[in-house]
Amino acid sequence: MGKLIAVLLVWWPFMASSDNWFPVTVQADGVTQPYQPLAKANKIWRICALLPHGKDHYWWGVAWGLSEEASRLGVMLGIYEAGGYDQPDKQRAQLQQCRQKKADAYIIAAIAADGLSPELQQLVQAGIPVIDLINGIDGDNVTSHSVVSFTDMSATALRYILQQSTKPIRLGWFPGPKGAAWVRDADLGVQSLIQNGNITLLNAGYGPPDAFHQAGLTRQFYQDHHAVDFVLANAVAAKAVAQFQLRNPVSQSPIVAYYANPAVIEMLQMQQLAAAVTDSPVLQARIAVDLAVRSLQREKVPKRVSPQIEVLTPANLADFDLSRLLPPDEQWIIRRELLDIPAQD
Repeated sequence: MGKLIAVLLVWWPFMASSDNWFPVTVQADGVTQPYQPLAKANKIWRICALLPHGKDHYWWGVAWGLSEEASRLGVMLGIYEAGGYDQPDKQRAQLQQCRQKKADAYIIAAIAADGLSPELQQLVQAGIPVIDLINGIDGDNVTSHSVVSFTDMSATALRYILQQSTKPIRLGWFPGPKGAAWVRDADLGVQSLIQNGNITLLNAGYGPPDAFHQAGLTRQFYQDHHAVDFVLANAVAAKAVAQFQLRNPVSQSPIVAYYANPAVIEMLQMQQLAAAVTDSPVLQARIAVDLAVRSLQREKVPKRVSPQIEVLTPANLADFDLSRLLPPDEQWIIRRELLDIPAQD
């Protein structure tokens, strides 16, 4: 018993309850409704969360949302990040590590949509809940999805651009890492409107969503295309393009990000971006934890839960609850081992 008390004391700092974030309006299996999470879990479940990386601060908010909701519900949570979209083997190893620790449930923001299929099939067949978080997992080896369609995200961003101009548009497109399900879906959203709009699409190419790679794609893009009417970009590329335009005024054009992170919000506040679309990633993270706990407690859960997509601009930003997508100031990426529960004496 002494060992158990010691572990719980170590874990205690994470148990401070967070502010109420609910109810929130979501689409649950296609039906618009308020989402009301559980008040508390019925036991201290042990949940493993896998994230692709922490280089894009988008995932800092996700990790914070996961941690806060686990604390509010009273469950234990390990948070692991693989270090990049070029690290599928590390994410697989982290999954195996959590299996060795006998995690009760898994929340996975997958590096690749089908990259963990054999492992997830084994988990689901064993009755262990698997929650798909944000990035998208293909196939049936998932208990529930806490996701927003990136097809809808990019299409919403492009519709905003089309509303700003009645003339033909030369559009610079910075999608993100090739092979990721969310980038594949974002491509589909853009293509769905390209077919019906008067748009010339100029693809900047694929690359990991970190500053180094997106800055390189930006430099190459403007060497190949000296002027465009609008830029539609992943959040990291949006910052790279904005910085490039500050140094090269001849290349000025409005920038729209098809998802938002802390840097995007700062650029909106400074009026360096025209707009950004948000999928409320902190909410998605919180909902994922609640779905995992409900599944563990044998409750029926929706197959898919999605917060509403919002378009943020410098004009409306002050009216938006930023805690839906950002961690608190000075909150860094949270990495945390899933603690073992020692056998009672």
